[in-house]
Amino acid sequence: MATKKKETVRYQGTGRRKSSVARVYITPGTGNIIVNGKPLDEYLPLETLRMVVRAPFEVTETVGQFDTEVNIYGGGHAGQAGAMRHGISRALLQASDDYRPKLKAAGFLTRDSRAKERKKYGLKAARRAPQFSKR
Repeated sequence: MATKKKETVRYQGTGRRKSSVARVYITPGTGNIIVNGKPLDEYLPLETLRMVVRAPFEVTETVGQFDTEVNIYGGGHAGQAGAMRHGISRALLQASDDYRPKLKAAGFLTRDSRAKERKKYGLKAARRAPQFSKR
């Protein structure tokens, strides 16, 4: 007698911010957020960054309805938190298009294109010039 494996729904979203890239998978569940194999509270040191990651669920009023698994690399904590928020928002769109107006109004669907400006030759940094002296 063959047993049939239960089909689970899984929504995927990719989020980017600065040099961070997050692959986000959400499934209906109890609200657990796992980042690179660790719980969110253990992975991100600051409560403000954890609030950034949870924001799409709060805006769409789906707190505790989805389990989230995130694979992320590149950048620092702030960039990674922004990338996770972007990825979660995109994954929620796959779950239901009804969330689009709320996520769009909050600005979570827009990829934040700000990144570090490159250093130019003749300067000490992107725009910082060497100190000027008359003599």
